[in-house]
Amino acid sequence: MNKAFFINGGAGRVLCSIPALERYAETHEDFVIVSESWHELYLNSSTIRDKVFPMGHKDLFEDHLKDKKIVSPEPYRVNEYFNQKCNLIQAFDIEINEFDEIPKTRELKLEINKEDQINGHNIISEVKQTLGKDKIIVFQPFGQSAKSEGNFIYDSSGRSFEVANIMSLIEKLNKNYGIVIMAQLELPGWQNLGVASPKGLGLNGWAGVINAADYFLGCDSVGQHFAHAMGKPTTVVIGSTFPENISYPENKKFTVIDNGKSKRKYSPIRVTMDICGDRDNEDLMIINDNTIDSIVKSIKDKIGISKKSNKDIGLSPIPSNKTPVFGTNAKPALAPSTVTPINLGGSKKKKKKPIEELLEIESKKS
Repeated sequence: MNKAFFINGGAGRVLCSIPALERYAETHEDFVIVSESWHELYLNSSTIRDKVFPMGHKDLFEDHLKDKKIVSPEPYRVNEYFNQKCNLIQAFDIEINEFDEIPKTRELKLEINKEDQINGHNIISEVKQTLGKDKIIVFQPFGQSAKSEGNFIYDSSGRSFEVANIMSLIEKLNKNYGIVIMAQLELPGWQNLGVASPKGLGLNGWAGVINAADYFLGCDSVGQHFAHAMGKPTTVVIGSTFPENISYPENKKFTVIDNGKSKRKYSPIRVTMDICGDRDNEDLMIINDNTIDSIVKSIKDKIGISKKSNKDIGLSPIPSNKTPVFGTNAKPALAPSTVTPINLGGSKKKKKKPIEELLEIESKKS
């Protein structure tokens, strides 16, 4: 019987299902994917996008499910996963493609559409001009579990940066880099920090911004998966979760700082509930000054520091409908000296992306 795969969970989890589903599509034609969340992320895979339906699709049951075997892959219940022997991509592969042994991690590739590529480029270009830095970091400080209560932001799951540490990091990084904050929650007092905080972006829009930026800094959340797929140099700080499960320590462009090492207790999410263990883990993202210095050093080692912008070199901006909002410390600056090329991962030479062609046209005009 042909299958219907139901995929649920957070955005990072949805992204990590894509390689296994693409593998399944190589040997099976008549199947569907029902996305219980973040349907738009599957649009970035040309292999499976026409197989995916959101839960609310009209006549989904009668037209696509009635003759199918319903399968709900649960990677968190894979023995190799909760024993830290495989990562999330591999766990999905074991569940969907029924591997008896742990498969090699399949590459996560994303095909960003023209609009998101162009908007990402425009946002990063505007940040470079306004903040006067030619190297831009996208910083995602909070995961999905973070909550805002009054004047406080907290994450009981131990996966998000603490606000005090965020402020310290921004203060140090601001000296040499432009910073774009990727967050749904509003960072207290961000308007006075001299950072950019774009509004109105969906997740695919953020993929475009990360793609155009020079570096990604984040926690255990969706941004690091985007950065991995695009071959972006990255620093990820991990607290309550295991890097072996949810990050990419084997990626040479990644620096994974394991702040919870030897202190965490595995939280068997979707297997059991361990309230005591979760309480023990909730402070594992509190970082000290040495760790902050290590984060800053990891970035400097990979991309150096910003040079002064040069207005005589650069490309005319393409109008964007996603305007970044800047803090009051931001100063007008000259146009960036370079434009980061589009890179969607992989070492093979590929045909030019739409934004590269547009940038070439603009360059020739000038």
